[in-house]
Amino acid sequence: MKPQQGHARAPLAVLAALTLALLPAMASAASFQFGVIGHSFKSSADEAPLRQAIASASQQAPAFIVATGIKSSSEPCSDHLYAQRRALFNDSSVPLVLSLAGSDWSACQNSLGRSAAIERLNRVRELFYGDAESLGMRRLTLTRQSGTAKFRSYAENAHWQVGKVLFATINLPANNNHYRAEAGRNSEYEDRLVANRAWLNRLFSLAQRQKLQGLVLFSDGAITLPEAGLLSLLPSFRNKQDGFAEPRRQIHALAEKFKGQVLLIDAQGSNGGETVINWRGNVGYLSLATAWTEIGVSGANATLFAIRANGTEVAP
Repeated sequence: MKPQQGHARAPLAVLAALTLALLPAMASAASFQFGVIGHSFKSSADEAPLRQAIASASQQAPAFIVATGIKSSSEPCSDHLYAQRRALFNDSSVPLVLSLAGSDWSACQNSLGRSAAIERLNRVRELFYGDAESLGMRRLTLTRQSGTAKFRSYAENAHWQVGKVLFATINLPANNNHYRAEAGRNSEYEDRLVANRAWLNRLFSLAQRQKLQGLVLFSDGAITLPEAGLLSLLPSFRNKQDGFAEPRRQIHALAEKFKGQVLLIDAQGSNGGETVINWRGNVGYLSLATAWTEIGVSGANATLFAIRANGTEVAP
C-alpha cells in the first residue's frame, strides 16, 4: 500500500502557516518602543502635564509607559492624594509602571512635625505596589522583589521582560538616596542598600543567564557612573557622604561583565535640556525632566536603544 503523502504533507503545511503567522509577533518582540515620563511633579503640583504626557505617550502605542513620582514635595502626604494619583495612573490606556520618587515619601511629616517618612513609604507600597501587576487599563505582569521573603518590604523594586530586554525599577530617591548625615544609624538607607544590592545582582544574573541583549534600570536619582580608573572605584572621604556611591560602583562592576547593553534612566534632567543617551562602553545614561520620551528598541541595530520622535529615530 502506498503511503498517503497528502496526510504527510498536511502537518508541514500547518507548520508553515503557523510560522508565517508568528513572524509579525517575532518581529514586534525584536523591535518595539516604550515611553518614559520624567518627574511631572518635580516643581509643580499641577496634574495637567502628567495627564497630557500619558495621553501623548499612549498615542505612539508603546509596549508600556514608566512614570516617575506620585507627587511634589510640597503636596500633602495624604491617603486622599495618593488615591487621587493612583486613579490618574490607572486611566492610562497602556500598561503603566510607577517608579518611586523621593518626593513621594522621604520628606513627609506627621501632625507634630516629626518625620513620617517610613510610615508613608510603607503606605505607598500598600497602595501602589500591592500586587504583581502594573497600573493602567491594560496590565503588565511584574516580578517584585517583595516576592522574596527576606525583602518582602521592597515591592517598589520590580522587573519585567519584553523581547530580549529586561526592564526594572529600583528605589533610589533623588535626595542623595535618602542618606542622612545626622549621627546614628541610617536604618532606612542601610536596609534599602542591602535590598538594592541583592536586587541588582539578581537582575544582572537573570539577564546573563537568559543571554538578553539589554537591561534598563529606572530610578528617581541619577546613577552616574564613576570616572574611569581604579582609584575612582575605591572608597574616599568624599564618596562616603555620597548616597549613590555603592550602587554606582556595583552597577559599574556588573555592567563590565554583561555582554549586552545597559541603559540607566533617571528623572533628574532639566527642562529645555537636550534629551540624549550618553554612552560609555556598554552603559548608556539618560536623564529626563518632566516631559515624556519615546525610546525605541531594535535588536538588529548595533545600538540597542534610541530616542524616537513620532516613531522615527532621532538620536542613538
